[in-house]
Amino acid sequence: MNMDKPVRRVAIFAMLLFFGLMAQVNYVQGSQAEDLRTDARNARQYADVFNSPRGQISAGGEVLVESKETHKPNPKYGRTYGSKPGDGPIFAPITGYFNGNATQVERAYNSLLGGKDKRITQQRWFDTFIGKKAEGANLELTVDPEAQRTAYRALKEKTQPGRRGGAVVIDIKTGAIKVAASWPSFDPNEVAPQTGEKGAKRLEELDKGSGVIRPLVDNALSQTFPPGSSFKTVTSAVAMERLGLNISSQVNTGQLILPESGRPLPNSHDSGSCAGSAPLKGAFAESCNTSFAKMALDMGIQQLHDGSAKFGFGERIKMEPDMYAAASAVPVSVTDAKGNKIETGKDGTARSGIGQENVRATPLQMAMVACAVANDGKIMSPYVVQTVRAKDQSELYSASPKQFAQAMSGDHAEQMQEMMRAVVSEGTAKNLQGRQIAGKTGTAEQDPASGIPNSRWFVGFSPVQNPRYAFAVVTEGSGDGATNAGPVAATIMAEVLKK
Repeated sequence: MNMDKPVRRVAIFAMLLFFGLMAQVNYVQGSQAEDLRTDARNARQYADVFNSPRGQISAGGEVLVESKETHKPNPKYGRTYGSKPGDGPIFAPITGYFNGNATQVERAYNSLLGGKDKRITQQRWFDTFIGKKAEGANLELTVDPEAQRTAYRALKEKTQPGRRGGAVVIDIKTGAIKVAASWPSFDPNEVAPQTGEKGAKRLEELDKGSGVIRPLVDNALSQTFPPGSSFKTVTSAVAMERLGLNISSQVNTGQLILPESGRPLPNSHDSGSCAGSAPLKGAFAESCNTSFAKMALDMGIQQLHDGSAKFGFGERIKMEPDMYAAASAVPVSVTDAKGNKIETGKDGTARSGIGQENVRATPLQMAMVACAVANDGKIMSPYVVQTVRAKDQSELYSASPKQFAQAMSGDHAEQMQEMMRAVVSEGTAKNLQGRQIAGKTGTAEQDPASGIPNSRWFVGFSPVQNPRYAFAVVTEGSGDGATNAGPVAATIMAEVLKK
């Protein structure tokens, strides 16, 4: 009897079983790996999360975050933040932290950094089949490391002790975030996996904060402030569209009596362009409160609210998957502590036109406003991750710039550019002449008697001609935006423009 034929059949059947098993393993451990790993019933997700190295996070050729062996059974790998001493707090608003839980980029790209993403597990299916853990991918950020360090130091210098400051710089043509700095900040090294219980306690302390300081809530992307007169940029753009104004339109810059309270709304001065009547350009350059309060009254709070929405107000701005900025707001109404709805009345509408009352904005949002001015009315979607590469250097993701909105017409944007240049050449920020920046000052006066200092802003673009970047800076303290935010912006942009 010929035994070859039965043997061949058995061999073929065995091979089919083998490949069927491989396909099943690939499907379960590859295609379904992430779903199984994150299933709430899977206790192993918490046990082995530190047993493999996560990918690196880099920017400008510097490794900002990496995993290192601890030479301990658990955790086998720790997480180190910063390529230079003191870097951890500087880059924390962007990198976030990882200790099982995660924030910011560490959270947004958790599965890729941890090697659990389908784009890795499907590509390395044989490693999965033989029990070899897939290695995490590496991220390259859009951030300019030296400019980020410069921003952190400058914010620290100009922010009143016990208060907050933030700065953002965006590439106007792509939306790439070059700077997102916050003072104060926190050191992710203090809460990294290798710190154990000590790190867990430190995280609780950071979460509670002290006074207004909430270190885990950064002041560049995640915290809002009253924008003060920097918001006149939005009011002007909306008024150009809704009221038909242009740069040469004569506007009332004299006294304004608030319609409900009968109280006067003051200007910072009653001379020059603010003496009674002036072209819009002059009123903007000298920041005449009465002009922009009257524009808001003429439009009404609903039109101001709707017009600001074109810039992104009213929504959480998405930067990366599961990484959002706080929502800025121009409220038509607010809800008080007792749950009562309070409409924004006419006095409140006037104050909203100058960036006070209940108007709030993040530095990111105000940088997006400046982006519209500098980029023919277009705002690009902001992002912080440029590329993601597997360990073999194959590209898993590359950022593709996308338009966020057309906030104003190109003609209006061109006029707004000229108005922002006038702020520095002849207006409230003449101290910044020669610094290659144009913009709008803002000083939101709060309640110094209650210990709440001013929010001081400078929002604009750089270089002055043919702009490439939009920025926003806020610092809290006494004094005004021209002297306490403008120089910070100029210092940051001097570093950014080196590239």
